[in-house]
Amino acid sequence: MASEVSLIPAPRRLERAGGSGAFGGDARTGVDPSLGPEAYRLTVSAGGVEIVGGDEAGVFWGRQTLRQMLGPDAFRRAPITRGPVTVPYVTIEDMPRFAWRGFMLDVARHFLPKDDVLRYVDLLAAHKLNVLHLHLTDDQGWRVEIRRYPRLTEVGAWRRRTRMGWGEPPLWDERPHGGFYTQDDLREIVAYAAERHVTVLPEIELPGHSQAAIAAYPELGNADVVDTAALEVWTDWGFNRNVLAPTDGVLRFYEGVLEEVLEIFPSRYVHIGGDECFKDQWRKSPTAQARIGELGLRGEDELQAWMIRHFDRWLAARGRCLIGWDEILDGGLAADAAVMCWRWYGGGIAAAEAGHSVVMCPQQEVYLDHVQAHGDEEPVPFGWVHTLEDVYRFEPVPPRLAGTPHAANIIGTQANLWTEVAENRSRVDYQAFPRLVAFAEVAWSDLPDPDERDFEDFERRMSMAHYARLDALGVGYRPPTGPYPWQQRPGVPGRMHNKPRKTWRMAN
Repeated sequence: MASEVSLIPAPRRLERAGGSGAFGGDARTGVDPSLGPEAYRLTVSAGGVEIVGGDEAGVFWGRQTLRQMLGPDAFRRAPITRGPVTVPYVTIEDMPRFAWRGFMLDVARHFLPKDDVLRYVDLLAAHKLNVLHLHLTDDQGWRVEIRRYPRLTEVGAWRRRTRMGWGEPPLWDERPHGGFYTQDDLREIVAYAAERHVTVLPEIELPGHSQAAIAAYPELGNADVVDTAALEVWTDWGFNRNVLAPTDGVLRFYEGVLEEVLEIFPSRYVHIGGDECFKDQWRKSPTAQARIGELGLRGEDELQAWMIRHFDRWLAARGRCLIGWDEILDGGLAADAAVMCWRWYGGGIAAAEAGHSVVMCPQQEVYLDHVQAHGDEEPVPFGWVHTLEDVYRFEPVPPRLAGTPHAANIIGTQANLWTEVAENRSRVDYQAFPRLVAFAEVAWSDLPDPDERDFEDFERRMSMAHYARLDALGVGYRPPTGPYPWQQRPGVPGRMHNKPRKTWRMAN
């Protein structure tokens, strides 16, 4: 690739024709379905600029490539110079490797205003990422308006204080925190994203990670073993043992929630969580044990699977598809469900081999809340160290599946950013970028095996042009030399994992 073009993600084919010309802002566009979904061909010649897409999304991605060729100032909100821009004569043919190229933004732990979410839609689109996964509910907050259950936001959207970092004894920010999106806010986000060929995936957690909902409606919890009326929206982080009760009333309640969610979000997939559901209360609950006996189940894992299968059938009857974290495999996977694999690779491999669609997002590789480098200056270090190069060498298709028919069941990949210690836009930017740029290239480009990838070329393209593009976009990324003083968080303790990080090449 010619260095002066410096495109990210790297296209499949770039041919220089020699020479360059002035571009004044008009490009001819067209659609040729034979190119394939999201594919495009961009031609810059003495005759002008032409973008042909396999569909309208392909045309849009071609425009993003042209935007990069116009220089970093093309990413500003208004032009700062007048007149045409010189661009090289090239032909670029490109198409994505994966249909699902996602980013999960956790707005439950720390609420982000609507405008910040809209901004992230723009940032995803600029990098040819096409799924924004909004984590809307958790123990620490409920962020989506449900009109038939107003207490979900009147009570569940607000917590009285917030733990800062992960140290012991705990350090607290005593200010209340909260917020939620109205249904019209979310419709606006969905429509804005659709114009940029980004799908918004809603996540409504169940049966675990539900204390905010139980605080609003105590009857949702296991009231026969816990005083659910005394529960508040959780102010701490970590593992929470307050989970939903496996009752018909809870099923009807969440059907009502999802009916309104489906009216807002047209996405094929709906995420129901399913992760980290502790079964202690179910083991002690006469109600839960009676349900296990009534259904002839072999324990609490199958009880959770029964709840997941219920919503799998409920969503399928409405033309939608359930997707959940890989714990939904425990106790038997629902027939039509898709799996988002976050715990190493085993769950994704098992699901793909069983014929289920899988999105790979292992925390050991692409959790962007994890620390970016060794060193005391990194703000609130958490998890394993995931450097820019680590993310660039991430390979979504496990070796065991590569070259087999099951590899086609890996429909895509996703980077996830949990926000326990990313409390505002600046902190989210710092954690996401520039690693999300590396991830975007992994998700889009047809890269070689991890050990053969040219990270030096990627770094060169970042340094030559892409950091300047991020600057023009106003992204507060982590500089390659380390955090600026104002990006550090002295006095806020982190928590690093003690167990060594397994590399993905050690997977099955």
